[in-house]
Amino acid sequence: MPLLIVFSHLRWNFVFQRPQHLLSRLARHYRVLFIEEPVRSEGPAHLERSSPAPNVEVLRPRTPVDAAGFHDDQLPLLKPLLAEHLAQAGADDCVVWFYTPMALPLLAGLAARAVVYDCMDELAAFKGAPRQMRQRENGLLKVAQLVLTGGPSLYEAKRVLHSRVRCLPSAVDATHYAAERAVQCTERMQRAAALQGAFAAPRLGYFGVIDERLDTDLVARIADADRAWQLVMVGPVVKIDPKRLPQRPNIRWLGEQPYELLPQLVAGWDVCLIPFALNEATRWISPSKTLEYLAAGKPVVSTGVHDVKALFSDVVRIADGAEAFIDAIRATLQEPAHHRAERLADMQACVWRYSWDDAAEAVHREIQAVLAMAPRCERPWPSQPALADTLAVAPALTQPVAAPIVAPLAATLDPDAATPAIAPLVAPLVAPLADAAASATAGPPPRPGGERKVAAAR
Repeated sequence: MPLLIVFSHLRWNFVFQRPQHLLSRLARHYRVLFIEEPVRSEGPAHLERSSPAPNVEVLRPRTPVDAAGFHDDQLPLLKPLLAEHLAQAGADDCVVWFYTPMALPLLAGLAARAVVYDCMDELAAFKGAPRQMRQRENGLLKVAQLVLTGGPSLYEAKRVLHSRVRCLPSAVDATHYAAERAVQCTERMQRAAALQGAFAAPRLGYFGVIDERLDTDLVARIADADRAWQLVMVGPVVKIDPKRLPQRPNIRWLGEQPYELLPQLVAGWDVCLIPFALNEATRWISPSKTLEYLAAGKPVVSTGVHDVKALFSDVVRIADGAEAFIDAIRATLQEPAHHRAERLADMQACVWRYSWDDAAEAVHREIQAVLAMAPRCERPWPSQPALADTLAVAPALTQPVAAPIVAPLAATLDPDAATPAIAPLVAPLVAPLADAAASATAGPPPRPGGERKVAAAR
């Protein structure tokens, strides 16, 4: 099996999300080596190894360097550690996959046949982002052969910067969240009841990372609107002070809970919430929890996050402002039974359009298409000082394989919809499907700076 080397800013044992879903499935085709950011540890630098899934090995570097992430100060220790491990793993011909551009210097010396950038978030917009993030991303876009984006907003932002950008919205393991399956697991239902069983209905729930993207003022306003509502907030608190989270008798902060227990927790909720602030950190996000809530058969109320509106406004109540959000919750709780049945049918139809299995297979086909264009590596990539000069332009590919990725997304968007916010989004997302046929005879797609800019302006 070919080797897939992944550099990630997220830890494998953190919240189970896009990287774990995609890579655990791609492990059917590749040996996955998942390299996390270093952790400060006394003593000699070393690699902590684990195997959390079949054909997946996780490396967690431990170094005495007091610098966060893939900081330049870490490189002198990381490079020899990884080189030794990769020599033992037989990594003389591999695909290198980046979740964070900050790890780009580690590409030097690897015998990479292809480079993939899965841009799942606009990391430069996050709180505490390294100042070099934009520069490193520009370099990564120059050397990558394939760029994936986590949703339509990021697709629009990146498509003019690279010739092979594919919109790959987050998907869902619908079977995992199915309500009928969740309640059949007695042991997990008991664990969920121990966590939230004492909270009276109605329960309004949220799961996910609790950071600067969460509108904590909105959460407080919801709790104050009706003291009978019980807010169940599940997830790790990162980058913000837990002491600043709103405290009310009807807000329960349950902390991080395992992925396997989430369906049982959601089974006990009456409404699922996406109470995100509308700020720079959320401008580009495409929350995977939207589909997970829908797969559990629960009604969803969300703030006006761009990708949620673009993809799911027909099955999710969108509300901007605290009063509108609270009104949407009330309307959802008072929903007539026949409306609820209709909504549930629409939700399930939406959910089955987005499968992690299908998404992973689409990515595998994209990688194989890239590899078919790339000769087998005979030497490693150049050292970092020469990297930008040697690979100033990413290799152009003659025939995009857009349909398997773009079609599920395009199917969710109605070109004739009256909603103005959706209409401008449809054309650029559907365009690659039509372009695919034309490109086979017209040659490679134009590079940024030429006709591509004209297409992006339409």
